[in-house]
Amino acid sequence: MDTTFKKRIGFLSFGHYGTGRGSQTATARDSLHQAIDLAVAAEDLGIDGAFFRVHHFARQQASPFPLMAAIAARTSRIEIGTGVIDMRYENPLYMAEQAAATDLISDGRLQLGVSRGSPEPALNGAADFGYHPEDGETVADMARRHTARFRDAISGAGVAESGEHAYMGGERLLRIEPQAPGLSQRIWWGAGSRATAVWAARQGMNLMSSTLLTEDTGVPFDQLQAEQIQLFRDEWAAAGHGFTPRVSVSRSVIPVVDDVDRMYFGLRSQADNRDQVGTIDGFISRFGKSYVGSPEVLAEELAADAAVQAADTVMLTVPNQLGVEYNVKMLENIAKYIAPAIGWSPNRMGPVDASYSVD
Repeated sequence: MDTTFKKRIGFLSFGHYGTGRGSQTATARDSLHQAIDLAVAAEDLGIDGAFFRVHHFARQQASPFPLMAAIAARTSRIEIGTGVIDMRYENPLYMAEQAAATDLISDGRLQLGVSRGSPEPALNGAADFGYHPEDGETVADMARRHTARFRDAISGAGVAESGEHAYMGGERLLRIEPQAPGLSQRIWWGAGSRATAVWAARQGMNLMSSTLLTEDTGVPFDQLQAEQIQLFRDEWAAAGHGFTPRVSVSRSVIPVVDDVDRMYFGLRSQADNRDQVGTIDGFISRFGKSYVGSPEVLAEELAADAAVQAADTVMLTVPNQLGVEYNVKMLENIAKYIAPAIGWSPNRMGPVDASYSVD
């Protein structure tokens, strides 16, 4: 079988809602319904994936599984995923049940990005959810412990002692039900550094890299991210996991083609056209630039982006509060005029199979 893999693109929505100026998502209901409609329209365009950011104690998407299940029921080809679920907040076994059920509804299209998560508005939100690090653990350690238990559960491992009312064949340890075949190979770790990417490779998780890295070596962001990707792939090869991993990067890409685009984003083409260095969570971090401007220029710039070329999947952040119509137009312009320059063509066949390779 020819396993050569062409570039894939998906949209990544932060799911914001509120009554700010120009917002088309005044309420959480607006945001959720429009997310479903955008995913349906994106599938019609041949976009490969619909991904959602997860944040707690904020006016954003916080419970992704009902949303992804609803999208799964309305679509048939597009991948559905998260970027990322903050595992500090998760009950691993309950999450395993939700993930498996959602994956079964989607016929195997779920792609779950998980991680330690980014800073949240709450002072100690995970504790408010009832989760506390064990003795000697950090919150990052707790997130990784939750992840390991979740992955064990979706892989069919026994996780609970059987009792007198057990009905599953008398096993000593009961597994989570339902089980979703193949889901264990569709878990991605959101890595914010080269070291965490290497760790993810050792664990056998796909790599999801964002528009920032919590380190700075002085080289341009795309080169630093390409180095992260290569370190991940080298470590994966050494680990010998038995399947080929996937790698995604996120980019803000906004083609400016009309007066509406210029009204919303004209100034950003000047302000955000270079990398930025700042501090997040106490770490010196490098933030990738936004790609804003004419489609012809953006196509050339993305084709020269080292990390975009190294990754197999590019997640395009969308301004979800501008509404479905605007975002469909934006994705259509990217699909027509920009994405072909990085090796993409519309998906008319269905989700990506795990057995592929990148040239």
